[in-house]
Amino acid sequence: MPSLDPYRAADDRYATMTYRRTGRSGLDLPALSLGLWHNFGDTTPFGTQRDILRRAFDLGVTHIDLANNYGPRPGAAEENFGRHLAADLRPYRDELVISTKAGYDMWSGPYQDGGSRKYLLQSLDASLTRMGLDHVDVFYHHRPDPSTPIEETMGALAHAVSSGKALYVGVSNYSPTQTREAHAVLAEMGVRLLIHQPSYSMFNRHVENVGEGQRESLLDAVGDLGVGMIVFSPLAQGLLTGKYLGGDAPAGSRAAGASPFLSDRSLSQTYLARARALNEVAASRGQSLAQLALSWVLRDDRVTSALIGASSVAQLEDNVAALSAPPLTDAELAAIDEHAVDGTGR
Repeated sequence: MPSLDPYRAADDRYATMTYRRTGRSGLDLPALSLGLWHNFGDTTPFGTQRDILRRAFDLGVTHIDLANNYGPRPGAAEENFGRHLAADLRPYRDELVISTKAGYDMWSGPYQDGGSRKYLLQSLDASLTRMGLDHVDVFYHHRPDPSTPIEETMGALAHAVSSGKALYVGVSNYSPTQTREAHAVLAEMGVRLLIHQPSYSMFNRHVENVGEGQRESLLDAVGDLGVGMIVFSPLAQGLLTGKYLGGDAPAGSRAAGASPFLSDRSLSQTYLARARALNEVAASRGQSLAQLALSWVLRDDRVTSALIGASSVAQLEDNVAALSAPPLTDAELAAIDEHAVDGTGR
C-alpha cells in the first residue's frame, strides 16, 4: 500500500546534479536519468519503488524513462509510476521530464506492435491513462519498423506533438541512416527530432562504429543533426558492476535467470579478465566499476544522459556519485580501451 507519509522534495535537489543540453534543443536533462525498465513492475515492493523515486528526485534526477510494456506485467511500471506520481510527485510535475515509448509487443492481435499510426497513438493514450497524465514530455518510437512507411510512423509522432499529448519526440534503436530519414521526415512536418535512445556501454560500442551499409557512426549522425542521445544499459545489464567479478551469478541476479537479456554464459573467462582489469582502473580513481562505466559513457558531450536502473536507494546513490569524479585522463582512456571491447559478455 502507498505510504501515508507526506513527501516534500529536498530544498537542495538541484545543488549537485549535472544537467546537459539535449542536442540543439532548449531542453536540459540530468546527466543520469532513472529508467523504470526493471524494478517498477508487480514483482518489486511498492515501498521500495517509492523510496527510489523520492531519493532520485531529491538528488536532482528529474527525468523518468518508461515504455508501454515495462513491467513485469506489461504496463505495470506505468501504472505504478502513476500511483507514485499521484501520491508524491504531482506537485512537482512541472519539474519532471517523463518519457514513454511504443514499438514492441504490448497486447494481443495485429495492432500490438510496430510503427503504425493506429498502434502508436492508441499506445500513447493507454500510457497516459495508466500514468494519470494529460501529456508526456517525450514520446519515442521504440524501434524501427520496416513494414510501415516511415512517413506514417513519423506522422504519428508529429500528431502526438500537435495534439498536445507529447512535448517532444524521439526514436530508439534506429540506425544512423534511419535516424537521418526520421529527422528529415519530421522536419517536413514542422517537428524536431529531439533525442535518440540506443544501448551503449564499454562492452557495447556500436554507436561509435560505422556499421554495415552505413556511412557514419550513430554518434556522428546525432552530433551532426543536433539530436540528443540518451543511452540505455550503460552498465551492460550488470556486467559492468562488481556483482559478477567473482565469476558466479548471485541468486536473483540477471545472469542467474532474472532477465532474458543475460545468462551465466556471459560470465566467460574473457569477460572476467576484462571486467577485472577495468575494475582496477576504477579503483585507481577511487571509483566502483559501475561508476567508471558511467563516467566513461558520459565522456562524450554528444551523450546527453545515461539511463540507470536501481533496485535500492544505495545502488542509486552509488551511481549518482559517479558524477563527482574528475574527468577521465588520456592515460586512463587508453587503459580502458584495452579492455572495453565491443561484444564482451554476449
